[in-house]
Order: sequence, then C-alpha cells, then structure tokens
Amino acid sequence: MGAATVILQLICPDRSGLVSDLAGWVAANGGNIRHADHHTDAGAGVFLSRIEWDLAGFGIPRAALPAAAAALAERLKGQAQLHFSDELPRVAIFVSKQSHCLLDLLWRARSGELPMQVPLVVSNHSDLEPLCSDFGVAFAHVPVTADTKSAAEDRMLALLEEHQIELAVLAKYMQVLSGSFLERFPDVINIHHSFLPAFKGAQPYHRAWERGVKLIGATAHYVTEDLDDGPIIEQTIAHVSHRDEVEDLIRRGRDTERLALARALRLHLRRQVMVYRGRTAVFA
Repeated sequence: MGAATVILQLICPDRSGLVSDLAGWVAANGGNIRHADHHTDAGAGVFLSRIEWDLAGFGIPRAALPAAAAALAERLKGQAQLHFSDELPRVAIFVSKQSHCLLDLLWRARSGELPMQVPLVVSNHSDLEPLCSDFGVAFAHVPVTADTKSAAEDRMLALLEEHQIELAVLAKYMQVLSGSFLERFPDVINIHHSFLPAFKGAQPYHRAWERGVKLIGATAHYVTEDLDDGPIIEQTIAHVSHRDEVEDLIRRGRDTERLALARALRLHLRRQVMVYRGRTAVFA
C-alpha cells in the first residue's frame, strides 16, 4: 500500500485564489502534495478539489486533522471530507443468485487490488453461501418478500451496524432498497446492467436486443430512492451485432458489469469521486 497519505475533498463556492489557498495551507504545515485535482462548475458557481499529501512529516497531528479540515472548510464556506489511505473501509456486498460480480470483488479484495475489508455478504437466497465460505466471509441469508420487506430491511440494517459496515455494494442484488433503508444507510453503490439512462429497470438486455442496439453497457452508480437514477460513477461498453442473440448480450454484459463495478468501487475507495447537485466529478 505504501506510505500513508491524507486525502482532502472540498466543495465550496468558487472564487479566485482557491487553488493557491489550499496548496498554501498544505505547504504551510509541511505537507508534500502527491496529487491535486480541481474542477470549477461555472454554471453552479461551485469549486471542487481533491488534494492528497504525505502524512509523514505533516505539521498537524493525525488526530487533529479532522478538526483542522473542518475549520478550513468553514473558512471557505464549504464542506470537507478527510480520509487516510491506510484505512480500509468495511464493505458489505449484497447479492441474489448471480455470482460473477461477487466472485470478482472478493478476489480483488483478497489480492489487495481493492483497498477494503469485506466482513459480510448479504443475500436474499442461500445459493452463494459456499462461495463466501471459500473466502472466509460471513454470509447472511435474509429472504425478502413483499410481506416481509420491512422486517428484512430492519434485519439487514442491524447486520450492517453489527459488522460496522461503512459502504454497501449491490453486486447483482435483485431487490430494490426502500427509501427508509437508504435514509438510515445512504452509502450504497449499485451495478445496473445497461448503459444508463437507457433501459432502466428489469431485463435491459432483452429490450436492447429488441431495439437492435450495437453497443451494450453497464453502469455503476450511487443508489437513490429513484430507481436506477443515482449519480453515475463508471460506465463500460461492449460492441454487439445483429448476429448476437439475447444470451450473447447477457454473456458479454457480465464482463462489462464486473469491470464497471470494480472500477467504480476502486474510485470510491480511493476517494476520487465527489457528488454534488445530483451528479459526480470523478478525478481519475
């Protein structure tokens, strides 16, 4: 993983001199900047910044950095988030019966490609429990029906709290989370098997085949109460032709789903995504 770094994400009203102000604040405290990315949304009058610097040798102690970042954001009339690269977020993966995204994420986490811990997998079916056992990950079977949805979500929320989960990933979890669930646990990423905003909802490959599309794709996005309408993090595509049947689209689509979800999760874990005004800025 290398030496620990500090990552500051800041959103504030735009004005002249902000880049110099932020870099000067880091430099004044002895920080060695590794990465600095900025974006101005002129229409919204909003400035976004992601700055990453070495923790070693920085003049403000680690324990005092959150308060210092909050004071900086207050001075700039904005909002800030502070992260440390050596902290591995605890992530829960939600699945149904399909294993391709789950297997890919567990392998990437175990190999160190994705900087996260996966202490829990939640599923509305029991099919993938043996796979999770192979990786030494706790598996929770929480069936969901229309009549039991509220109780099931309460159980899932209790599991997330019990395992101290910071982020949930819907890796082909074929259920819609309620607004009540998202209000209590808003940090959720989903993979949808279409190039959103096209073909929202169920069976997008079937509908894409019926339209004779020449490109299919997958979209990883943050989950909101509006179905398949959350801020987009990553999208991938694959070319198809008139010779392909629905089964071919589904097979090729699995590759795009795995890649889009893994890329999106890596961007999120490395704090390269910032959400504002219902959209994302991705400093990749």
